[in-house]
Amino acid sequence: MTVSTRARIGLLKAAVWIGALAPAAHLGRGAWTGGLGADPVESLLHGTGTWALVLLLVTLAVTPIRRLTGWNAVIRVRRLLGLFSFFYAALHVGVYLVLDQGLAPAFILEDVAERPWITAGAGAFVVLTLLAGTSTRGWIRRLGRAWQRLHRTVYAAGALVVLHVLWQVKADAREALLFAAAFSALMLFRLAWGRLGEALTRLRSREGCTKASTSTASAG
Repeated sequence: MTVSTRARIGLLKAAVWIGALAPAAHLGRGAWTGGLGADPVESLLHGTGTWALVLLLVTLAVTPIRRLTGWNAVIRVRRLLGLFSFFYAALHVGVYLVLDQGLAPAFILEDVAERPWITAGAGAFVVLTLLAGTSTRGWIRRLGRAWQRLHRTVYAAGALVVLHVLWQVKADAREALLFAAAFSALMLFRLAWGRLGEALTRLRSREGCTKASTSTASAG
């Protein structure tokens, strides 16, 4: 890796840090100054949840961006983006448990029983916690090939988060539908690229067989 490449990756990571922490700073300032409106807890829930999902979608978009543009450096910030998504998800859960439910187990259990989207969100958070906890190089070495299989569950987490958002829509569904459309587009790209890869593998295999047959015939 050249010095200029390292510098560009460093700048990219710095941009991710600044961009990902800006919403948290904005929410923190609003909470400190009383600028979160009539229902600050709801504003914090919405803000942290929205940014958790936005950063999760950006994380999932890294591979399509690299494949479509050939911009390989972007893969260097995928883990960082994923960890920031978990950071906002943890803030979201913390606001819900502490500020919204007052850490009261009875209220929390009642909420889970009456609101299925809470269950979907909790499932997504469990998956994201597992992925964040195993994102280090040490865990990559320990788990080997199983690490990749484990981290593919990020797509299940994404689906659960989208369900969590769609399920609680009461009036204006535009934002929720936009998130659902973005996630669906990423899943369709993943499926289409996988099928394309399989088709190319079969084509190369046939070409190899044809060349082998031709060489055998020529030798005969």
